[in-house]
Amino acid sequence: MIQPLFNWRTGLAIIAIAIVSGTIFYSQFLARTIAREERQKVAQWVEAGKLLLNDTTGVTDKLAGIIITENKSIPIIETDEKDRITQFVNLDSASIEKDSSYLPNKLREFKSQNEAIVWTDPRNAAHINKYYYGHTSLLNQVRYYPLVQLLIVGLFIVITITALNTSFKSSQNQVWAGMAKETAHQLGTPLTSLQGWAEMLKENPDNQKIVQELDKDIDRLKLVSDRFGKIGSAPRLEEHDLVSQVDSMIEYIRKRATGKVQFTLNSFNVPVVNAMISPPLFDWVIENLLKNALDAMEGKGQITVAIHPFPHAVFIDVTDTGKGISSQHIRKVFKPGFTTKKRGWGLGLSLSKRIIERYHKGQLFVKHSEPGKGTTFRIVLKNNASKK
Repeated sequence: MIQPLFNWRTGLAIIAIAIVSGTIFYSQFLARTIAREERQKVAQWVEAGKLLLNDTTGVTDKLAGIIITENKSIPIIETDEKDRITQFVNLDSASIEKDSSYLPNKLREFKSQNEAIVWTDPRNAAHINKYYYGHTSLLNQVRYYPLVQLLIVGLFIVITITALNTSFKSSQNQVWAGMAKETAHQLGTPLTSLQGWAEMLKENPDNQKIVQELDKDIDRLKLVSDRFGKIGSAPRLEEHDLVSQVDSMIEYIRKRATGKVQFTLNSFNVPVVNAMISPPLFDWVIENLLKNALDAMEGKGQITVAIHPFPHAVFIDVTDTGKGISSQHIRKVFKPGFTTKKRGWGLGLSLSKRIIERYHKGQLFVKHSEPGKGTTFRIVLKNNASKK
């Protein structure tokens, strides 16, 4: 299910790049076209002004006047040969009156934007006027349009990816819940059958030892079924002692480990550490972490569970002296299906993280790992329960 989401993201990125690239190229084309037209208009404005000034017959007065009066958008500053400002049009008169540096600043701005149009008096070559002009609001809008569109497309991509992620996580949650509940349902039939067989075996006193062991396995299957049944629905959190909960799971795993594996529980001289948990699901997490540590040590080593009580949180560190996790694998250990073992589905740590973060509103992460020396997983739970 990860691959289709990746394809969606790739497709959206390609579409966004194509839209923005096309817009940038077309906007730049429009900007160059408008800039050329504006330069032509300024040149016509300059010529019209000179014709109007020098014409004594009045023949060109009307046409030149139209050209001059039609320019209401292009700001122009006229200077002499020494760049002293002689006149200007389409600039804010209020700003000019209030700020003496307004015109010089505008002149510097126009010089940086466009090359000046130079007019030389045909009767006096020493008489030169320079005409500097700035960008119109239309040209600025065209040039900045790609940036605006980039922001819009970027926002669209963020919203779409967020929606896809939400949809993906929702679908993933439904798959998890459906698979877990179906597993619990499938376990129900053989469990009922086993209970019936156990009752029949109890009728014969000679089967007492067998029945005791069979009852243990039945209880274990009931616990597994109960755990799967709670996936997908919000469990009821109750105040429980973490020290006793963890100790019971250590004892359970200890019986299934070799004598070369040492287990240690350290609560730092605090006999009872209370927290709000769902005991079956919390036990499942501790069991998964302990089994993971056991597999990492390959039959010998040390497993330490440290419970650190703090005023607002409880830290539970599960540390082993196993083979450790390489840096490229640390980010993948909680992904469904990831495993370095030859057998297994790679769901234990993923389920554990889901249980702690989704149902207990806590955190589960790799605190530290070093290849060849071991790994520490940390659980963080809110300490809302009162201490006894």
